[in-house]
Amino acid sequence: MKRLILLLMLILMTSSIPCWSYPLDDVDQTGIARLEGYRLIQQEKIQGHKLPPGALLSSAQIRLQLQAQPCLELPKADPQLSEKIIELLGKDQQNYSFSLLDLSDPQQPIYAEHQAEKNFNPGSLGKILIAVSIFQALADRYPDDLEARRNLLRTRQLEADQFIHKDDHRVPFWDAERQRLRYRKIIEGDRANLWSWLDWMLSPSSNAAAAMVLREYLLMIRFKAAYPVDQQTADAFLTNTPKSELMQLLITSLHDPMRRNGLDPELLRQGGFFTWRGKQLVPGGSSKANTRSFLSLLLRMEQGRLIDPFSSLELKRLLYMTEKRIRYASHPALKRAAVYFKSGSLYSCQPEPDFECEKYQGNMKNLLNSVAIIEEQQGALLHYLIVVTSNVLRVNSAVAHQTLAMRIHRLLEAENRQRLKKRDSAE
Repeated sequence: MKRLILLLMLILMTSSIPCWSYPLDDVDQTGIARLEGYRLIQQEKIQGHKLPPGALLSSAQIRLQLQAQPCLELPKADPQLSEKIIELLGKDQQNYSFSLLDLSDPQQPIYAEHQAEKNFNPGSLGKILIAVSIFQALADRYPDDLEARRNLLRTRQLEADQFIHKDDHRVPFWDAERQRLRYRKIIEGDRANLWSWLDWMLSPSSNAAAAMVLREYLLMIRFKAAYPVDQQTADAFLTNTPKSELMQLLITSLHDPMRRNGLDPELLRQGGFFTWRGKQLVPGGSSKANTRSFLSLLLRMEQGRLIDPFSSLELKRLLYMTEKRIRYASHPALKRAAVYFKSGSLYSCQPEPDFECEKYQGNMKNLLNSVAIIEEQQGALLHYLIVVTSNVLRVNSAVAHQTLAMRIHRLLEAENRQRLKKRDSAE
């Protein structure tokens, strides 16, 4: 009976969700122009890609689910759940690693892992670490003034320069006059506020946007209280400072936020720029990650411990999927779930008889990394964090992760139905 009442309450809550969603309802707060276009698409006022039900949360409905449990750390791995997920990987299990924390019962979290300390190149997952660094710099600049942080994100305008080269990712541009969204590569001279560059970096995973955000972060670190600085001052600093000094500043300033937030840069770090020109102008170091360390970052975010509650919540909102879902996030089994997601792919090929190199199907390297928070029914019935990486050669890794997402979701649904059944029987 209690479960039936809970389900009815959730249905009523879901039916009251408007036909536009976060971050789509936050265009005025953030100044992210593309949100207006997506909002109008959901209202069927213009043509475009409709979002699944799980993408229809408002800004206020996105919450940090574990603020009441700030002392929670990753528990010991549950051997039974770990083995059940390993079985889903089949014959390729040695080419996967994962860490999963099931928080559906927040008082009894269950952790599962497989090769969780195995290092991998995080690829585009490193863009999350760049975002963490930006929010750390904002917190240092305005420790007690949240509105000042919002204002800087909203009003600081960045103009694309040589750091963006070269990137093939397309990003959405909102044409207010013609009332349409256009998707194209970022070119020199494009202007947008810092919040928009963060959105482009994380949603369509633009390397050019990541370069501009990381460039801005270096200015924040270098000029401190004098930041923001004009273009001439920024260019002079980046041009006249010896590359060895820029490299040291970059590496140190990317490692420092990890340490300050209880994460070990020897296990979780972004090495530098994602564009070849950015790497030429500011050389960096190596990037490194494992699934357990990335899951620890997600856990701290849900607790509001990733910098502070404001930063944790804004990072979670930036990861909320309100563009077309891809890879792990794209299976229809997740369409009713809120998905907070980022992925990264690195693949390469070599000549091989009867083999044709295709996207996400490398025969030398075929790395795909996925980070996700899944909240079914607004997190009340099914809530879990997962980090998974694979390097299975000659298969479509995007499809493999999509299928794995469905299998894990169905498994956890069954596990939690059984848990609720036992709890109700005991009562």
